[in-house]
Amino acid sequence: MIGGSRDARRGTQDRAVAVDRSAIPRGPIGHGLLIVGTFIRLGVLNIAQYRGEFFVSLANGVITLITQLLGLAIIFGNTQALGGWTPAGLLALIGVHTFLSGLIGLVIQPSLQQLMEGIRLGTFDFLLTKPADSQLLASVAVVAPAQVIQLLMGAGIVAYACVWMGTVITPLQWLYFGVTVFFGVVIVYSFLTLLGTCSFWFVKLDNILVVFSSAFGQAGRWPISLFPAWMRIVLTVLIPVAFAVTVPAQALASGVSGWLVLASGAIAAVFFAGARAFWRYALRHYTGASA
Repeated sequence: MIGGSRDARRGTQDRAVAVDRSAIPRGPIGHGLLIVGTFIRLGVLNIAQYRGEFFVSLANGVITLITQLLGLAIIFGNTQALGGWTPAGLLALIGVHTFLSGLIGLVIQPSLQQLMEGIRLGTFDFLLTKPADSQLLASVAVVAPAQVIQLLMGAGIVAYACVWMGTVITPLQWLYFGVTVFFGVVIVYSFLTLLGTCSFWFVKLDNILVVFSSAFGQAGRWPISLFPAWMRIVLTVLIPVAFAVTVPAQALASGVSGWLVLASGAIAAVFFAGARAFWRYALRHYTGASA
């Protein structure tokens, strides 16, 4: 009976991830989207098996948000603005930071952690035999749907902050906000991919992702203008917080120039091209776990 039940459950999962071949889009982009969709469906099935993780993530997100709001309440209980930022503007920044943190935890960080472990244990070799782009497979291999809570909370905080501002946000501001958020995602993904690719040469780099998460979590919730000059350089180049978090929030709070948006796009392109080139260089010099 137990074996039959297990087979039935496995059959249900197989049907859930089954793909209608007639609906498969053609071309490399369509193939990539198909792979991403498949991994997302597998992640949803996993969370259906472990529902407790979903509620733990929800509780963790609520506690973190309350802590951040208490910090803002204490600060703005003594002043009307902080480095030119109003309470509503800083709340929008917290919303952007929460959204990006959720996206990192949703797919980027768990996938790169598995990449590092796979290279160390030798299981990464199996990924190279699959008929798809290896960087794409390594980037979406693990999906943690519980982090969707962070994404929704981030979007909700941004929406509330916009209402709290009490000003009309122009369509151009919304456009700049959406574009700079996209560039911010590309920058963070590329930066983490650069770190993860180093695992082809170095063993046990998991702590690097932990250090990045801690630094991004602490520094990213504040505008970069509050930090001293040397720290701004660090938070722009070494830990890409400035263009990933501050610029999108500034686009909503006070507006940004088109040149700053172009600069954000240029930096995102440089980060992405660098991560892609570094990945290909690493693969050319990777000899496999058995070598």
